[in-house]
Amino acid sequence: MLELVKESNDQDLANECGEELQKAETKLRSIELEKMLSGAHDGSNAIIEINSGAGGTEAQDWGEMLLRMYCRWVESRDFRSEVLSIQAGEEAGIKSATVFVEGENAFGFLRSERGVHRLVRISPFDSNARRHTSFASISVMPELDDSVEIDIKDEELRIDTYRASGAGGQHINKTDSAVRITHEPTGIVVACQNERSQHKNKATCLKLLKAKLYEVEMDKKRAEAEQIAGERRKIDFGSQIRSYVMQPYQMVKDLRTSHETGNVQAVLDGDLDSFIESYLMSDDNLE
Repeated sequence: MLELVKESNDQDLANECGEELQKAETKLRSIELEKMLSGAHDGSNAIIEINSGAGGTEAQDWGEMLLRMYCRWVESRDFRSEVLSIQAGEEAGIKSATVFVEGENAFGFLRSERGVHRLVRISPFDSNARRHTSFASISVMPELDDSVEIDIKDEELRIDTYRASGAGGQHINKTDSAVRITHEPTGIVVACQNERSQHKNKATCLKLLKAKLYEVEMDKKRAEAEQIAGERRKIDFGSQIRSYVMQPYQMVKDLRTSHETGNVQAVLDGDLDSFIESYLMSDDNLE
């Protein structure tokens, strides 16, 4: 078509050619992303865990901001989210939350969010209006089906029931049937409080525990592979994957891919697709 445009100098044909090129680029991008979403569990639903770092109210408010960000992203893709458990902060925000996300390739997209997220801003909780840095850790696990075998022995579990408590509102339903399960060999703790049925909460807890134990094994394998390759990445509050700076300037930057934007508010409102896509297309995605 480009050759015909050169020969005929036909503007209508040139416009049509431009439209076809744009369609081809969009299709190519879609095919490239599908290729990057070909992992064993990329098509699965996802479980997100948010844990606020040290720093009291400021860090806990950051945890709640991230919870809102992911819920808004889920809405933008017409996925479904359900907050399974939440631990509210003493004054504001959250200490931790677990969210189930249902949608096509939910885990494949959201695994790009695993790691430590750093916020720099003037604290609304500081009467002296000083700049604060806060951290929160994000874990993402796939919802596992029955084809994945994880051996969980009843005698290794400590099961506690309690009355759900929290900030109320859209994130929580207060019930008398919340369940907390501790896997004693690993110390892993899972909880669910969103159902009124203790039986349903227990079943959800076991599903969460299965996903966590699977992720522990995958982390071990990733660590071994990195060690063989001569590289060891620590997963702690010193290894941020993304920085959100609100003062003294406006920028969100992914430290793995160098992708960045100056529209911080749009990102906090759930506009994550460009960050997710840049990660999926990067070498870091090829684990």
